[in-house]
Amino acid sequence: MFLTVSIFTTILAVLCGLYLRRNRSRWPLPPGPPKLPLVGHLFQVPSTFQWEAYFDWSKQYNSDVIHLDVLGTSMIILSSAKAATDLLEKRSAIYSDRPRFPMVCELMGWDFNVGFMEYGEHWRAHRRLFHNVFHIEAAPLFRPKELIATHELLRCILDDPDAVMSHIRHMSGKFIMHVAYGIDVKEKDDIYLNLAEKAFHDLVDALIPGRFFVDAFPILKYVPEWFPGAGFRRKAKEWRSLAREMRDKPFAEAKRIVATGNAPHSFVASAQGTLEDCPDKEYQEEVIRGTAGTMYAAGVDGTVSTIATFILAMLSNPEAQKKAQAELDSVLKPGHLPDFDDEPSLPYVSAVLKEVLRWRPVAPLGIPHFLQVEDEYREYRFPARSIVIANAWAILHDETMYPDPDAFKPERFLLNGKPNPAIRSPDAVFGFGRRICPGRHMATSSLWIAIASILATFDITKAVGDDGRVIEPTYEYFPGLAVAPLPFKCSMKPRSPAAAELIQATGNEEYGL
Repeated sequence: MFLTVSIFTTILAVLCGLYLRRNRSRWPLPPGPPKLPLVGHLFQVPSTFQWEAYFDWSKQYNSDVIHLDVLGTSMIILSSAKAATDLLEKRSAIYSDRPRFPMVCELMGWDFNVGFMEYGEHWRAHRRLFHNVFHIEAAPLFRPKELIATHELLRCILDDPDAVMSHIRHMSGKFIMHVAYGIDVKEKDDIYLNLAEKAFHDLVDALIPGRFFVDAFPILKYVPEWFPGAGFRRKAKEWRSLAREMRDKPFAEAKRIVATGNAPHSFVASAQGTLEDCPDKEYQEEVIRGTAGTMYAAGVDGTVSTIATFILAMLSNPEAQKKAQAELDSVLKPGHLPDFDDEPSLPYVSAVLKEVLRWRPVAPLGIPHFLQVEDEYREYRFPARSIVIANAWAILHDETMYPDPDAFKPERFLLNGKPNPAIRSPDAVFGFGRRICPGRHMATSSLWIAIASILATFDITKAVGDDGRVIEPTYEYFPGLAVAPLPFKCSMKPRSPAAAELIQATGNEEYGL
């Protein structure tokens, strides 16, 4: 009798499963614009600023989940924090993979980059190393170096205010070289920083959707370089050499420094110290090299773009600058620059940083996720092998959470002068789930001290041309995986002679690595 009931229960469960599976397969795809035969939405997806088009479609079809078909590949666009959280975080076991990047990873050699790796043990090995260095409790260990780097930036701006972007790039590059490799960068025309800038420029170019047909038709990667139309193969060969140099040269120098026995504290020095007890030293060293290369490549451009956006924001909303400076003046002791201990007493300055991250997110679409298996959400069907994109731009411009989203308003994050817990922090800019940026704590810390220090010492105003007319910025951005403002002019002058003296007094600081 018990056996009969057990068999009946099993059969019933199987039939229910088949019924549900059949019903699920009948569920519709998420809404989206009408598509053409064969090519789908290929010609409807813009080549630049896709996040804005996706957001417009989300509004048009009244859905925070939309579906696109590009040459038979399904794309799922998530345009709300809820949808992104429900899927990329709560179902991270199946939403943490990455799609293939034939041009970038297979031809250009960026497969060492943790951000592009397929989800699995190889990725986990790199991620663990990242976490050991950058987790939330470890992030404060970098603050002394962040402070010194910021003070150097202030001195550079004071000496040459017309080259602000160059100073910011040098500051962020020098800092990440210390953190990752323990290498002391002296000159602005440094070989390592130049390598990173060139390689990252090529990477951003290659990641533009539709830029190379090999991404849609991976079989093209086998086309010989001499074949007509195979210019992408020749480009990839050149770019691959540059990417490998960027990964290998600073790592070799860091190993040389470690071998001297006088290596300063850095990621490579700490990680190399664990190799003696490692059963597979060759593989572990490969992981260390790839992880350091990821820090090196990604650590500069996000900082440069965010601080450039901050400067643009101060030009667009001078009242916000005045409020932040008034708060700083009321908190800082005479003769002191901002320190991390001041952060709790500077909620408006912190709100300025949050609004900078929200207003113009550095990575509006992030790096796509990949769904290997079929899934269902809100009675919509997500086909297996779908590319899933969290539209950070849409999430951070949600009018219900951030009214008047195109305006720069730090006040939106405050309530009675204190942080407003009802307003969501702009964490979407760092990604979701297991693929969230592991360096976000250190990045936020570096940005905060740089922004607070610039506000405390400089007035940021619009530049004036030789004809006496104000030069209005365009507020336009380079499109791509990571966006950055187009070159613009501004005026940065010390707020007072005392502020200039305070900056100059920092000149004797050393990294102390």
